[in-house]
Amino acid sequence: MIDSKDFDVIIIGGSYAGLSAALALGRALRKTLVIDSGLPCNRQTPHSHNFITQDGEQPAIIAEKAKMQLLKYDTIKFVTGLAVNGMKTEKGFSIAAQAGETYEAKKLILATGIKDIMPEIKGFSECWGISVIHCPYCHGYEVKHERTGILANGDFAFHYARLILNWTKDLTVFTNGTSTLTQEQTDKIAQHNIPIIETEIAFLEHERGRVQQIVFKDNSIFSIQAIYSRPGFEQHCPIPEMLGCELTEQGLVKTDMFQKTTVAGVFACGDNASPMRSVANAVATGNMAGAIANNTMVEEDF
Repeated sequence: MIDSKDFDVIIIGGSYAGLSAALALGRALRKTLVIDSGLPCNRQTPHSHNFITQDGEQPAIIAEKAKMQLLKYDTIKFVTGLAVNGMKTEKGFSIAAQAGETYEAKKLILATGIKDIMPEIKGFSECWGISVIHCPYCHGYEVKHERTGILANGDFAFHYARLILNWTKDLTVFTNGTSTLTQEQTDKIAQHNIPIIETEIAFLEHERGRVQQIVFKDNSIFSIQAIYSRPGFEQHCPIPEMLGCELTEQGLVKTDMFQKTTVAGVFACGDNASPMRSVANAVATGNMAGAIANNTMVEEDF
Protein backbone atom coordinates (compact mmCIF):
# COMPACT_ATOMS: atom_id res chain seq x y z
CA MET A 1 0.00 0.00 0.00
CA ILE A 2 1.08 3.57 -0.65
CA ASP A 3 1.54 5.53 2.56
CA SER A 4 3.38 8.54 1.17
CA LYS A 5 1.83 11.89 0.26
CA ASP A 6 4.14 12.18 -2.75
CA PHE A 7 2.85 10.69 -5.98
CA ASP A 8 3.67 10.48 -9.64
CA VAL A 9 0.16 11.57 -10.56
CA ILE A 10 -2.80 12.97 -8.66
CA ILE A 11 -6.22 12.47 -10.26
CA ILE A 12 -8.93 14.78 -8.99
CA GLY A 13 -12.26 13.06 -9.55
CA GLY A 14 -12.99 9.37 -9.14
CA SER A 15 -15.85 8.78 -11.52
CA TYR A 16 -15.51 7.09 -14.92
CA ALA A 17 -12.83 9.33 -16.43
CA GLY A 18 -10.76 9.42 -13.26
CA LEU A 19 -11.01 5.68 -12.69
CA SER A 20 -10.03 4.97 -16.28
CA ALA A 21 -7.00 7.25 -16.00
CA ALA A 22 -6.02 5.60 -12.73
CA LEU A 23 -6.18 2.14 -14.27
CA ALA A 24 -3.81 3.15 -17.09
CA LEU A 25 -1.38 4.72 -14.62
CA GLY A 26 -1.57 2.00 -11.99
CA ARG A 27 -0.77 -0.63 -14.59
CA ALA A 28 2.17 1.53 -15.70
CA LEU A 29 3.56 1.25 -12.14
CA ARG A 30 2.96 4.91 -11.40
CA LYS A 31 2.17 5.92 -7.83
CA THR A 32 -1.30 7.33 -8.34
CA LEU A 33 -3.68 9.10 -5.99
CA VAL A 34 -7.38 9.50 -6.74
CA ILE A 35 -9.18 12.19 -4.73
CA ASP A 36 -12.95 11.95 -5.01
CA SER A 37 -15.87 13.59 -3.18
CA GLY A 38 -18.38 10.94 -4.25
CA LEU A 39 -20.82 13.19 -6.11
CA PRO A 40 -20.92 12.16 -9.80
CA CYS A 41 -23.21 14.26 -11.99
CA ASN A 42 -25.25 11.21 -13.07
CA ARG A 43 -25.92 9.94 -9.54
CA GLN A 44 -29.68 10.38 -10.10
CA THR A 45 -29.75 8.50 -13.40
CA PRO A 46 -31.24 5.01 -12.98
CA HIS A 47 -29.48 3.30 -15.89
CA SER A 48 -26.51 3.93 -18.16
CA HIS A 49 -26.54 3.06 -21.84
CA ASN A 50 -24.40 3.01 -24.98
CA PHE A 51 -21.33 1.63 -23.20
CA ILE A 52 -20.50 -1.90 -24.34
CA THR A 53 -20.56 -4.67 -21.72
CA GLN A 54 -22.41 -2.35 -19.31
CA ASP A 55 -25.48 -1.33 -21.32
CA GLY A 56 -28.43 -0.83 -18.97
CA GLU A 57 -26.39 -1.07 -15.80
CA GLN A 58 -26.80 1.36 -12.91
CA PRO A 59 -24.13 4.09 -13.06
CA ALA A 60 -23.11 3.57 -9.43
CA ILE A 61 -22.58 -0.15 -10.02
CA ILE A 62 -20.34 0.52 -13.04
CA ALA A 63 -18.21 2.86 -10.92
CA GLU A 64 -18.12 0.42 -8.01
CA LYS A 65 -17.03 -2.45 -10.26
CA ALA A 66 -14.25 -0.28 -11.64
CA LYS A 67 -13.07 0.79 -8.21
CA MET A 68 -13.01 -2.80 -6.93
CA GLN A 69 -10.83 -3.78 -9.88
CA LEU A 70 -8.48 -0.84 -9.26
CA LEU A 71 -8.09 -1.75 -5.59
CA LYS A 72 -6.14 -4.83 -6.71
CA TYR A 73 -3.27 -2.55 -7.74
CA ASP A 74 -0.95 -1.46 -4.93
CA THR A 75 0.12 1.47 -7.11
CA ILE A 76 -3.25 3.20 -6.70
CA LYS A 77 -4.54 4.94 -3.57
CA PHE A 78 -7.98 6.44 -3.01
CA VAL A 79 -8.82 9.33 -0.73
CA THR A 80 -12.42 10.34 -0.09
CA GLY A 81 -12.56 14.11 0.09
CA LEU A 82 -12.95 17.37 -1.76
CA ALA A 83 -9.91 18.92 -3.47
CA VAL A 84 -10.20 22.66 -2.87
CA ASN A 85 -6.89 24.20 -3.82
CA GLY A 86 -4.09 23.57 -6.29
CA MET A 87 -0.77 25.21 -7.01
CA LYS A 88 2.34 24.64 -9.06
CA THR A 89 5.54 23.65 -7.27
CA GLU A 90 9.15 23.12 -8.32
CA LYS A 91 8.54 19.38 -8.60
CA GLY A 92 5.04 19.55 -10.06
CA PHE A 93 1.81 20.27 -8.22
CA SER A 94 0.42 20.52 -4.72
CA ILE A 95 -3.24 19.74 -4.04
CA ALA A 96 -5.00 20.60 -0.80
CA ALA A 97 -8.11 18.77 0.39
CA GLN A 98 -10.93 20.34 2.37
CA ALA A 99 -9.99 18.21 5.39
CA GLY A 100 -6.62 19.96 5.48
CA GLU A 101 -4.25 17.38 4.04
CA THR A 102 -1.92 18.28 1.17
CA TYR A 103 -0.63 15.96 -1.53
CA GLU A 104 2.21 16.38 -4.04
CA ALA A 105 2.65 14.96 -7.53
CA LYS A 106 4.66 15.39 -10.71
CA LYS A 107 1.57 15.44 -12.92
CA LEU A 108 -2.08 16.26 -12.44
CA ILE A 109 -5.20 14.88 -14.13
CA LEU A 110 -8.44 16.83 -13.77
CA ALA A 111 -11.45 14.53 -13.99
CA THR A 112 -13.58 16.92 -12.01
CA GLY A 113 -16.73 17.03 -14.13
CA ILE A 114 -19.15 19.91 -14.40
CA LYS A 115 -22.04 21.21 -12.34
CA ASP A 116 -25.38 21.63 -14.10
CA ILE A 117 -27.19 24.88 -13.40
CA MET A 118 -30.84 23.93 -13.13
CA PRO A 119 -33.48 26.32 -14.48
CA GLU A 120 -35.92 27.82 -11.98
CA ILE A 121 -38.67 25.39 -12.87
CA LYS A 122 -40.09 23.37 -9.99
CA GLY A 123 -39.72 19.66 -10.64
CA PHE A 124 -36.91 20.01 -13.17
CA SER A 125 -34.07 18.97 -10.87
CA GLU A 126 -36.11 16.04 -9.50
CA CYS A 127 -36.62 14.74 -13.05
CA TRP A 128 -33.08 15.47 -14.27
CA GLY A 129 -31.36 12.33 -15.52
CA ILE A 130 -34.55 10.29 -15.18
CA SER A 131 -37.17 11.67 -17.57
CA VAL A 132 -35.60 15.07 -18.29
CA ILE A 133 -32.55 14.03 -20.25
CA HIS A 134 -29.75 15.59 -22.27
CA CYS A 135 -28.49 12.88 -24.62
CA PRO A 136 -30.45 10.72 -27.06
CA TYR A 137 -27.46 8.42 -27.51
CA CYS A 138 -27.54 7.68 -23.78
CA HIS A 139 -31.31 7.57 -23.22
CA GLY A 140 -33.16 8.02 -26.52
CA TYR A 141 -33.86 4.35 -27.18
CA GLU A 142 -35.69 4.01 -23.86
CA VAL A 143 -38.12 6.83 -24.75
CA LYS A 144 -38.39 6.14 -28.48
CA HIS A 145 -41.75 6.95 -30.09
CA GLU A 146 -43.02 8.52 -26.86
CA ARG A 147 -44.58 11.96 -26.51
CA THR A 148 -41.46 14.05 -26.12
CA GLY A 149 -40.64 17.67 -25.46
CA ILE A 150 -37.62 19.82 -26.13
CA LEU A 151 -37.09 22.45 -23.45
CA ALA A 152 -34.72 24.82 -25.20
CA ASN A 153 -34.58 27.95 -27.30
CA GLY A 154 -32.62 29.32 -30.22
CA ASP A 155 -29.86 27.22 -31.73
CA PHE A 156 -30.09 24.53 -29.04
CA ALA A 157 -33.78 24.05 -29.76
CA PHE A 158 -33.14 23.77 -33.49
CA HIS A 159 -30.29 21.30 -32.98
CA TYR A 160 -32.42 19.11 -30.71
CA ALA A 161 -35.42 19.27 -33.05
CA ARG A 162 -33.36 17.90 -35.93
CA LEU A 163 -31.66 15.29 -33.77
CA ILE A 164 -34.52 13.95 -31.65
CA LEU A 165 -36.86 13.54 -34.64
CA ASN A 166 -34.86 10.40 -35.38
CA TRP A 167 -36.19 8.80 -32.16
CA THR A 168 -39.77 10.11 -32.12
CA LYS A 169 -42.14 11.99 -34.41
CA ASP A 170 -44.34 13.04 -31.46
CA LEU A 171 -42.19 16.05 -30.70
CA THR A 172 -42.88 19.57 -29.36
CA VAL A 173 -40.50 22.46 -28.71
CA PHE A 174 -41.05 24.48 -25.53
CA THR A 175 -39.10 27.74 -25.56
CA ASN A 176 -40.38 28.82 -22.10
CA GLY A 177 -40.86 32.38 -23.27
CA THR A 178 -40.47 34.29 -26.52
CA SER A 179 -38.80 32.17 -29.17
CA THR A 180 -35.31 33.19 -30.26
CA LEU A 181 -35.33 30.80 -33.19
CA THR A 182 -34.59 32.48 -36.49
CA GLN A 183 -37.36 32.61 -39.07
CA GLU A 184 -35.48 30.08 -41.18
CA GLN A 185 -35.19 27.70 -38.21
CA THR A 186 -38.86 28.19 -37.32
CA ASP A 187 -39.95 27.44 -40.87
CA LYS A 188 -37.76 24.33 -41.02
CA ILE A 189 -39.19 23.01 -37.75
CA ALA A 190 -42.73 23.68 -38.99
CA GLN A 191 -42.01 21.68 -42.17
CA HIS A 192 -41.57 18.64 -39.92
CA ASN A 193 -44.84 19.26 -38.06
CA ILE A 194 -43.12 20.06 -34.78
CA PRO A 195 -45.15 22.60 -32.74
CA ILE A 196 -43.37 25.45 -30.96
CA ILE A 197 -44.96 26.54 -27.67
CA GLU A 198 -43.70 29.81 -26.18
CA THR A 199 -45.86 29.89 -23.04
CA GLU A 200 -43.78 30.16 -19.86
CA ILE A 201 -43.59 27.05 -17.71
CA ALA A 202 -44.65 27.06 -14.05
CA PHE A 203 -43.58 23.55 -13.05
CA LEU A 204 -43.21 19.93 -14.07
CA GLU A 205 -45.69 17.51 -12.57
CA HIS A 206 -43.95 14.19 -11.99
CA GLU A 207 -44.03 10.93 -10.04
CA ARG A 208 -40.65 10.12 -8.52
CA GLY A 209 -38.81 11.87 -11.32
CA ARG A 210 -41.02 10.56 -14.10
CA VAL A 211 -42.50 13.62 -15.77
CA GLN A 212 -46.24 13.48 -16.48
CA GLN A 213 -47.30 17.01 -17.37
CA ILE A 214 -45.90 20.43 -18.07
CA VAL A 215 -47.95 23.01 -16.21
CA PHE A 216 -47.74 26.51 -17.67
CA LYS A 217 -48.06 29.86 -15.93
CA ASP A 218 -51.44 30.41 -17.64
CA ASN A 219 -52.62 27.18 -15.92
CA SER A 220 -52.77 25.21 -19.16
CA ILE A 221 -51.17 21.76 -19.17
CA PHE A 222 -49.40 19.49 -21.64
CA SER A 223 -49.07 15.74 -21.08
CA ILE A 224 -45.53 14.55 -21.75
CA GLN A 225 -43.41 11.44 -21.17
CA ALA A 226 -39.87 12.71 -21.75
CA ILE A 227 -38.13 16.06 -22.11
CA TYR A 228 -34.76 16.83 -23.63
CA SER A 229 -32.97 19.81 -22.19
CA ARG A 230 -29.49 21.26 -22.04
CA PRO A 231 -29.15 23.46 -18.95
CA GLY A 232 -26.18 25.71 -18.43
CA PHE A 233 -23.18 24.46 -16.50
CA GLU A 234 -20.05 25.55 -14.71
CA GLN A 235 -16.85 23.78 -13.79
CA HIS A 236 -17.47 21.60 -10.75
CA CYS A 237 -14.03 22.41 -9.34
CA PRO A 238 -12.14 25.75 -9.21
CA ILE A 239 -8.70 24.14 -9.49
CA PRO A 240 -8.43 24.21 -13.32
CA GLU A 241 -8.75 27.99 -13.29
CA MET A 242 -6.56 28.31 -10.19
CA LEU A 243 -3.76 26.66 -12.15
CA GLY A 244 -4.34 28.84 -15.20
CA CYS A 245 -5.93 26.24 -17.47
CA GLU A 246 -7.61 27.95 -20.39
CA LEU A 247 -11.32 27.36 -20.87
CA THR A 248 -13.18 27.23 -24.17
CA GLU A 249 -15.98 29.63 -25.09
CA GLN A 250 -18.40 26.98 -23.84
CA GLY A 251 -16.70 26.87 -20.42
CA LEU A 252 -14.94 23.53 -20.87
CA VAL A 253 -11.29 22.94 -20.02
CA LYS A 254 -9.39 23.36 -23.27
CA THR A 255 -7.42 20.27 -24.26
CA ASP A 256 -5.67 18.90 -27.31
CA MET A 257 -6.28 15.43 -28.76
CA PHE A 258 -4.06 13.92 -26.05
CA GLN A 259 -6.05 15.51 -23.19
CA LYS A 260 -3.26 18.00 -22.46
CA THR A 261 -4.48 21.33 -21.09
CA THR A 262 -2.78 24.66 -21.78
CA VAL A 263 -0.74 24.19 -18.56
CA ALA A 264 2.22 21.84 -18.88
CA GLY A 265 1.82 18.73 -16.77
CA VAL A 266 -1.92 19.11 -16.36
CA PHE A 267 -4.38 16.88 -18.21
CA ALA A 268 -8.18 16.97 -18.27
CA CYS A 269 -10.70 14.30 -19.20
CA GLY A 270 -14.38 13.50 -19.00
CA ASP A 271 -17.25 15.96 -18.82
CA ASN A 272 -15.12 18.94 -17.76
CA ALA A 273 -13.33 18.90 -21.10
CA SER A 274 -15.82 17.49 -23.59
CA PRO A 275 -19.32 18.37 -24.83
CA MET A 276 -19.94 14.64 -25.36
CA ARG A 277 -21.27 13.69 -21.93
CA SER A 278 -21.32 9.92 -21.75
CA VAL A 279 -19.75 7.13 -19.73
CA ALA A 280 -18.08 5.72 -22.84
CA ASN A 281 -16.48 9.05 -23.72
CA ALA A 282 -15.34 9.63 -20.14
CA VAL A 283 -13.66 6.23 -20.04
CA ALA A 284 -11.97 6.81 -23.39
CA THR A 285 -10.63 10.26 -22.54
CA GLY A 286 -9.54 9.07 -19.10
CA ASN A 287 -7.57 6.21 -20.62
CA MET A 288 -5.89 8.66 -22.99
CA ALA A 289 -5.04 11.10 -20.20
CA GLY A 290 -3.50 8.37 -18.07
CA ALA A 291 -1.43 6.95 -20.92
CA ILE A 292 -0.16 10.34 -22.07
CA ALA A 293 0.67 11.44 -18.51
CA ASN A 294 2.79 8.30 -18.19
CA ASN A 295 4.38 8.82 -21.59
CA THR A 296 5.25 12.41 -20.67
CA MET A 297 7.10 11.22 -17.57
CA VAL A 298 8.87 8.53 -19.61
CA GLU A 299 10.14 11.15 -22.05
CA GLU A 300 11.27 13.42 -19.21
CA ASP A 301 13.13 10.62 -17.38
CA PHE A 302 14.80 8.82 -20.27
